[in-house]
Amino acid sequence: MGCRLCPRRCDADRHVSVGCCGVKDKLKAVRAALHYWEEPCISGNKGSGAVFFSGCALHCVYCQNRRISDGSSGLYITVERLAEIFFELAEKNAENINLITGDHYIPLIAEAISAARSRGFEKPFIFNCSGYETVESLRMLDGLIDVYLPDFKYMEPELAERFSNAPDYPETAKSAVDEMVRQCPSCSFDSGGCITRGVIVRHLLLPGHVMNSKKVLKYLHEKYKNTIYISIMSQYTPIAGMTDRFPELLRRVRKSEYDRLTDYAIRLGIENAYVQDLTVAKESFIPEFDNEGIEKERGKHGREQ
Repeated sequence: MGCRLCPRRCDADRHVSVGCCGVKDKLKAVRAALHYWEEPCISGNKGSGAVFFSGCALHCVYCQNRRISDGSSGLYITVERLAEIFFELAEKNAENINLITGDHYIPLIAEAISAARSRGFEKPFIFNCSGYETVESLRMLDGLIDVYLPDFKYMEPELAERFSNAPDYPETAKSAVDEMVRQCPSCSFDSGGCITRGVIVRHLLLPGHVMNSKKVLKYLHEKYKNTIYISIMSQYTPIAGMTDRFPELLRRVRKSEYDRLTDYAIRLGIENAYVQDLTVAKESFIPEFDNEGIEKERGKHGREQ
């Protein structure tokens, strides 16, 4: 049977060929390092232990990580190596392990987490994803993930189709977030203010589409009230090569647009929220995807440590 992990259900035989995610069924990662540019409760003071995976099933036209989302970058690793990476990041005092765009590797990630936990690993695991996941796949992570960090990109199917070729995104994301909240129904934090359990839903405001964003915030607040946190993001950055097919995406978000959205959030009564300064809309905040931390570190004499 072919791959049906994601809502695309492409049925590819990922043992021998790539799926719509752009990768085979073997783990492929592009960076494992401390990351300081997440929400304050994730990065904390010491940085989040971010593991960036290669490939993505969504392929948004404005993807900031397009250098890795097509699946061509990165190194292949084993489940055992991924578990080792968790411990190496913990040794660097990472606040948590932040698994970024690992949807298409969920069974293997579940194995790695289980292996690490069996060896006494205690840091929280964060599943950082697009919101375009099936409930069936997310249930493979039940009891393994401490914090879910999904996007909720669209409430308008027309936008989802235009920018991500996924008109089913709104309904899919609703079901996915529901499952995440079922698994992690409330938020808790450690003494340093870092999240240890719960759900934070990210929403990126796209230029020219404040109404879509208002619909997203309204849905999330009416559905979950303040049991979740919402991260209202202004950091959209036009990517090089963006064509005239998407003229509204050729610019950054205006302050007036973001102010309208955050004012609306206040009127809705949203209390648990993170907001951004518009100065974060810079490509310099996108890390180097240079395979840092993926290969086992070698000692002075070239031997693996």
